[in-house]
Amino acid sequence: MKKLEHIGIAVLDLEAAKAKYSIILNTDCYKQEEVISQQVITAFFKTADQKIELLQGTHPSSVISKFIRKHGEGIHHIAFLVDDLDLEIQRLEHQGYKTISPPLKGADDKLVTFLHPKDTNGVLIELCMSCNL
Repeated sequence: MKKLEHIGIAVLDLEAAKAKYSIILNTDCYKQEEVISQQVITAFFKTADQKIELLQGTHPSSVISKFIRKHGEGIHHIAFLVDDLDLEIQRLEHQGYKTISPPLKGADDKLVTFLHPKDTNGVLIELCMSCNL
């Protein structure tokens, strides 16, 4: 693992959350994008070396919409940047960890996968690698 890349926060109203986090973090959102395959709209804030990602579901069946219905708004995942996603998956699977999806195109030009929270003390951990897909 190279570093903590970002913390993902599930929100109901992205525009309202962006306004709040702009004040809290004392910076503006630098990037917003829709990830159609994951049925989310994301907004990113950068603070020092870390980022905060706000996620709003675009459909009731999206993972984020389901998460909010079950748990409410709040921290959804913690993401770690890796050099080689396939090697990191192999390393962790060899140790008994399970991923919940194959690597897929995520927000912010990243290739991502997630470790199952049952293996990580209830925390959804995203592994991500920069890409130009």
